[in-house]
Amino acid sequence: MATILLSSVGSLFGPLGQMAGTLAGSAIDHALFGPKDRHGPRLKELAVTGSSYGTPIARHYGTMRGGGSIIWAADLAEHLEREGGGKGKPKTVRYSYSASFAVALSSRPIERLGRIWAGGSLLRGQAGDLKAGGQLRLYKGHGDQPRDPLMEAALGPRCPAFRGLAYAVFEDLDLSDFGNRIPPLSFEIVAGDGSRLVDMVMEDCGAGSGAGVRLGGLRGFAHEAGSVREVLQLVDRLYPLAVDTDAGGLQLRHASAPHGPAQELPPAVRWEDGEFGRLDGTSQSRPTGSGGQAAALRYYDAARDFQPGLQYAGPLGAGSRTLEFPGVLSAADALALARAAHVRGRTAGERLQWRCSTLDPDLAPGAIVTAPGHPGLYQIVAREWRDGGVELDLARYPPSGPLPEPAADAGSPWSPPDRLASRTSLRVFEMPWHGLGAPDMRVIHAAPSAPAGRWPGCTLYAAEEGRLVPLDTAAQERAIGGQLAAPLGPSRAIRFEPGASLLVQLIDHEALLTSTDLRGVAGHENLLLVGNEVLQFAEALPLGAGRWKLAGLLRGRGGTEREAAVGHAHGAPVTLLDDRLVPLSSGSLRPGTRQFAAIGTADEEPALAALENPGASLRPPPPVHPRALVRADGSLLLCWTRRARGQWGWPDHVDVPLVEETEGYEVSFGPPDAAIGRWQTARPQLELAASDWNALADAAPQGIFHVRQIGTHDLSPPLHFAALG
Repeated sequence: MATILLSSVGSLFGPLGQMAGTLAGSAIDHALFGPKDRHGPRLKELAVTGSSYGTPIARHYGTMRGGGSIIWAADLAEHLEREGGGKGKPKTVRYSYSASFAVALSSRPIERLGRIWAGGSLLRGQAGDLKAGGQLRLYKGHGDQPRDPLMEAALGPRCPAFRGLAYAVFEDLDLSDFGNRIPPLSFEIVAGDGSRLVDMVMEDCGAGSGAGVRLGGLRGFAHEAGSVREVLQLVDRLYPLAVDTDAGGLQLRHASAPHGPAQELPPAVRWEDGEFGRLDGTSQSRPTGSGGQAAALRYYDAARDFQPGLQYAGPLGAGSRTLEFPGVLSAADALALARAAHVRGRTAGERLQWRCSTLDPDLAPGAIVTAPGHPGLYQIVAREWRDGGVELDLARYPPSGPLPEPAADAGSPWSPPDRLASRTSLRVFEMPWHGLGAPDMRVIHAAPSAPAGRWPGCTLYAAEEGRLVPLDTAAQERAIGGQLAAPLGPSRAIRFEPGASLLVQLIDHEALLTSTDLRGVAGHENLLLVGNEVLQFAEALPLGAGRWKLAGLLRGRGGTEREAAVGHAHGAPVTLLDDRLVPLSSGSLRPGTRQFAAIGTADEEPALAALENPGASLRPPPPVHPRALVRADGSLLLCWTRRARGQWGWPDHVDVPLVEETEGYEVSFGPPDAAIGRWQTARPQLELAASDWNALADAAPQGIFHVRQIGTHDLSPPLHFAALG
């Protein structure tokens, strides 16, 4: 075989000389016999972490994706979290697990880590953020790297530093999202400039230099098995290499066309042995098929998150081969390299044997020459000294002009979203009682949320005297909320307003609101808290970027018609009242607790919120339907209709339940903060004698009456009677 022959000759020049001879001889082997089965660098399907003994640890160049090998792991750590346990709620215990382990990444130094994939999702994003709880430490594989403190604590003085080996250590990685087991991992490894592959390989083995070689388009390469010679052989298939020899040693370079005129071969001479089949000293052959030619290229596609891609350089014929190259390329670069290799293979199949008697040292393998009587260029791929002179083996040299720019397509890959961590926002409010449960329980809700992005939930706390007291509850889902994007005008809150609308900007622009019909509105769907007013909407129209128009409003729900009558300014807080809210048991809160906090795994500081509308669930709604009658004798009769907490509907011909322990009302006349007269009554009416009424009218001619229901825990807001006079 030519490879054996030229390797033997090259061995006279040392290790690099043997590699140089191998490169030249391999070209003959590829052309005459086709590619042999290789046991060197290999391209394979997406690799993930393993822990098998004897698995080689790859040497990575440039930017690559690799699985690595687990070289140490501790037992899983169990964690428990207690939730609930307040009045009327059972206590629950949630178990979670974490793991600490180390993964070997590369058997040569690297620069940094990029993304980390865990199965079909991202564990570490492009910005270096871990998507799960835990810590990550990287050791780059230099000769002075220290021991990892966690591994040293577990292994003691037997703990190695793994110098020369790049590895990553995960400490207490939360396994909740991975079925409580270590997920299959793969890593984006950055280890220099991939186009310097030849130079870095030569530096690693210390056999020579390839400083002048730049492999255009190559972004990374994985050397998992085989010798340096086999790596260079594989590179030579896509990026033809040549060797220069001078006083400084041997140096690899690109095999390119000569800068000046190509040297002309001396005249051919005939010998009597007749091995060529012709007696004029030459023999020419042409390929009869596509045997041995590279018709397709498999590679790692950068646009497909380093998963294998395939580009076809020509039709697949009998004997054509698919070249597997474990390097990272773009689809366009891969197609261009495949087409160039295909053209070289087809051209190099045209062979010319030439006998001459001149011993010219410049006529060495790799030289580009012309042959008298044969148009075009040839490259010397082998030479052999014989008794009568020198036999040269020549291959047709392909045209040096650029090939047409290829139109390549990497396909439509799916990539897991790289969602950056979102900071938690919090709103805590008390609502009017909704009629469910005990009437003496406060209805307090927390509405934690976050902008679009990765948000794994948060834990809630009460802020008391400068410290955070856990509430034994956590939020796993964002509440839908935001703020008014335009002022919302006042409303009498008497009936459904089909033409009314509001604009809201949601915190999470990916959140969705849904429309309903009048039947749904009557069934208490689409409840919204705007400021301290509860309202409902029928139609939700998305305007883009998290902005929504909500039309068809029913205002002042749950006794909040006073807030509806005032309206709301631009920027007023808005929260959808649904099951995403986290109820806070008043039984677990200290009396007077007004400050709350939420902390998520990605929050550097807690999100703080003050309790809005405290006491709203224990405060009776104001009475309605005021009526004033001046009788013939001059006396005054005031009447009104009672309402009750928890009664959000308006049933006809039915008395609402009392809810409070006793029925009672406080009636005042004049300014609320400086009333002229004040009365209490157990019935929804008050009678004043003519003399009393006249005295009040004389003292404050423009004065009005105010009526409040006396609840078990608080007074209702006042009902105003029109000015009497």
